[in-house]
Amino acid sequence: MLVHMNSEVFLPRGVVFDMDGVLLDSEPFICKAACMMFAERGLTVQPDDFKPFVGTGENRFIGGVAEKYNFQVDIEAVKKRTYDIYLEIIKGRIEALPGVHAFLGACRRAGKKLALATSADDVKVDGNLREIKLSTSTFDAVVTGLSILHKKPHPEIFVTAAHQLGLEPPECLVVEDAVNGVAAAKAAGSRCLALTTSFTRGQLAGADWFAPNLAAAPPEVLRWPT
Repeated sequence: MLVHMNSEVFLPRGVVFDMDGVLLDSEPFICKAACMMFAERGLTVQPDDFKPFVGTGENRFIGGVAEKYNFQVDIEAVKKRTYDIYLEIIKGRIEALPGVHAFLGACRRAGKKLALATSADDVKVDGNLREIKLSTSTFDAVVTGLSILHKKPHPEIFVTAAHQLGLEPPECLVVEDAVNGVAAAKAAGSRCLALTTSFTRGQLAGADWFAPNLAAAPPEVLRWPT
């Protein structure tokens, strides 16, 4: 339970990071890979077709577009092919977004526990982190799309991440960039820093703070007024 101890600020004990659009920008690459996969199967799709499914995990990201076109797929097979393409096209082309390494370091120095909570599958997580010189060992807990039943905007992923840190969601700051992610964070009871890397501030309404990237994160995200 979150308790305020007659102090002017509350220091969150944990920080939970989404991955895509927060630590790095892989959306153009996974979108391109999925478009290439569908093209191999004779279906032409557009990048904008994937926008409603950002942050919901690759099953929905790919499956939602297939449903839009009434195109039957074996989701596990097409997802595997998409990942195969994706891991090839990202080599040497993905970098950490501004402020990522510095913000992680600041959190560590402040004694925060760190979690990664992403709807992506493990194979994508490993590939992405490798490209930006991080690993799952950077975090005290890692929750992926394969670890949960309900995807964002359901709060399960953030509740699970907090519990794996030994904390409750109200003790954690969630850093997100997607509409579904912000909704999931708030439903979990966490405060949320929304990064406008994928959506506008207006679309991310409901978050507690906003910034273009972690380099510009306001200091109060780690020191909450009571």
